[in-house]
Amino acid sequence: MAEAAGFQGSERPRGRWLRRAAALVAGVPLLVGMLQFPDAPEARAAGGPRTVDVSVDALTPTAPKKDDTLTVSGTLTNDGDSPITDAHVGLRLGPALSSRSAIDSAAKRTGFSSADGQEIQNRTQKIDKLEPGVSRTFTLQVPVKDLGLGSDGVYQLGVSLSGRAQGTSYEQVLGMKRTFLPWQASDTEKKTQLTYLWPLISSTHLTAETDADAEQTPVFRNDNLAAEIAPGGRLQQLVALGKDLPVTFVIDPDVLASVDAMTKTYKVEGPNGPTAGKNQAVAKQWLSQVEEAVKTHEVVALPFGDPDLASLAHRGKEVPSALGHLGPATTLAAKTVETILGVKPRTDFAWPADGAVDSSIVDVATSGGAHNIIARSDSLQENSLSYSPTAARPIGSGNTAIVADAGLSTAFEGDLSKAENSTLAIQQFLAQSLMVNGQEPGRQRNIVVAPQRTPSVSQAQAMAAGVKALAPGRWAEPLNLGSAAKAAPDPGANREVPAASEYPDSLRKQELPTEAFEQIQKTQTELDDFELILSQPGRVVTPFGNAIMREMSTEWRGDTAGAAAFRASVHSYLDGLTKNVQLIQKSDATLSGRSATIPVTVQNNLVQGVKGLTLELTSSQPNRLDAGEPQQITVDGGHSQSFKFDTTANANGPVQVTAQLYTSDGKPYGRPMSFQVNVTEITSAIMLVIAVGVLLLVLAGVRIYLQRKRAAAHRDAEGTDGGNGDDGGTDGDGPVQPGDPEPDTGSESTDASGSGEKVDR
Repeated sequence: MAEAAGFQGSERPRGRWLRRAAALVAGVPLLVGMLQFPDAPEARAAGGPRTVDVSVDALTPTAPKKDDTLTVSGTLTNDGDSPITDAHVGLRLGPALSSRSAIDSAAKRTGFSSADGQEIQNRTQKIDKLEPGVSRTFTLQVPVKDLGLGSDGVYQLGVSLSGRAQGTSYEQVLGMKRTFLPWQASDTEKKTQLTYLWPLISSTHLTAETDADAEQTPVFRNDNLAAEIAPGGRLQQLVALGKDLPVTFVIDPDVLASVDAMTKTYKVEGPNGPTAGKNQAVAKQWLSQVEEAVKTHEVVALPFGDPDLASLAHRGKEVPSALGHLGPATTLAAKTVETILGVKPRTDFAWPADGAVDSSIVDVATSGGAHNIIARSDSLQENSLSYSPTAARPIGSGNTAIVADAGLSTAFEGDLSKAENSTLAIQQFLAQSLMVNGQEPGRQRNIVVAPQRTPSVSQAQAMAAGVKALAPGRWAEPLNLGSAAKAAPDPGANREVPAASEYPDSLRKQELPTEAFEQIQKTQTELDDFELILSQPGRVVTPFGNAIMREMSTEWRGDTAGAAAFRASVHSYLDGLTKNVQLIQKSDATLSGRSATIPVTVQNNLVQGVKGLTLELTSSQPNRLDAGEPQQITVDGGHSQSFKFDTTANANGPVQVTAQLYTSDGKPYGRPMSFQVNVTEITSAIMLVIAVGVLLLVLAGVRIYLQRKRAAAHRDAEGTDGGNGDDGGTDGDGPVQPGDPEPDTGSESTDASGSGEKVDR
């Protein structure tokens, strides 16, 4: 028994170890399939859940009904180092998601887990051997009724690639991609009212420069706008897609004005100077398309140039008159849209960058005439509500904040040029909108979507697909922005506007600096002074005024260098124009008498005439030289004209004289021009000569008078002596007698100064 006991005691540990080892080996496939491998090259080579990239390029219908067949297509790419064998691709239906945050979490999750659900049987596609770096397409179809969908809601839908990597004898999930399937078996009784803003906004294209011709041919910075409005271009696609969608057009009137300028003769800046533009036909076609599209849509016009309200509020307020541009920009916006499109737009909406608001931004926006501020829910955040409230809510002083939904508004950002990204964005947008409706099914709410200002072509196409999918009105119905602003506010919605200190630092870094507004003010001041002297001020004020508004555009965010270069170009061009009206440098002059005229020449190289200027000479020593009275001047375009000043010298010696032009409000215009006047000494000898000359003239006059008197008396005596008057004379005037002085037939001298210079009378 002892031996028996000893044998058994020695064999039991060894048997347990063997059984455990066998169990571990048998469980390896299961453990490998459940492990989350890191996204590293060695993991891919070994065959992990991210060895194969699964791309879902299309999903139709995007919001299926129970009688539909769901079709999912995409691409499989082997990112590993070894071939994949015995593989197949299939659909996996996960559980219904409970909230909007659950949708966001599922979208960010990578790899494969049990939450991705079971593979739908008999709906897979076999994939032959997939070599490293090779891609294969797939298409899966399944009747919606076979999905086993339960109650209405948002379901996670996954596409997985299962197979065997080299060196493994078991099947595992080697690739996974998930998206979302919104499921609504029947129409909702109280649908969400959805307002989608459709922006027609672009960057700055027109310069302040115009040609000197009668039409004032405009000059563009480049020809990029032509590419945007051409068939397939960004702005062309936005119009073509938006005209059939229930959206509200939000337009920067500068885009309309710029394209309208392209319909006529225009030029484009180039390395060798401006060249003729050639896209008039494209411009006319695009404007015609816009005009047709807005006939059935509400139009909201932003202030001309889409000024950066946050920059104005945070930086511009430090510069006098900077905020004064906002009101005229709003007025010009209404006029531009009505003139070009023939519709009267709403101009009482303001849209700060990214919908980020604070108290100072609201103050600036309302000062420009806006009473409805388009904000975003990540700026005006809710504190206690468990659902997304109606967008509109009062914020005091008769103003309303229209708080756009941040999740829906940012759904189509990023690179959507890839079909995979576009498809996922559309499905997530629809899922979020359905989840909003399901939050409070018994409460009808209005949700506003304010997307990025300048969506790309692919982003616009994805946006259109998402809005179009909602068009049947199964859980959402369209509402224009004007009606959304009037919607009854949710009593529990946040109405407290954040303080200026809470504005996001990331956005504040993108703002125009204070120096930008200082330069804008300098340009405006010079423009105001220039306007006063022009006979046709509109030719200059209009293009420069518009350019100044463009300098404050929101579209300069992210392009600091471009914004600075544009401001510099506007100021430089204006400075060049003002210098076309100038004083011509005069050489030094010498006065040899007490009085003389001094001519000063004003040159006008502008096309139009100048007026309202005063030319003034200032003597550095008025007691020695009086430079004369100021003169009002007018000079025609392309001409030079001299203006003469009557000067009086009181003493000898050199005197510095400065000529300066002044505007009608007394401001100096242009640079002063200085020259020297040398007054020579007036001696007693010269005075004596002048006196003797005068005396001789008087004596000569007396002599002539006496001679003529004697001659007249002699003729009278001869007539009394019986002369018959037949002496060849007429009318009693006899011939000039020998010895009589010659009559003075010379003209009188106009040189009253005696200096040899003609006096201007």
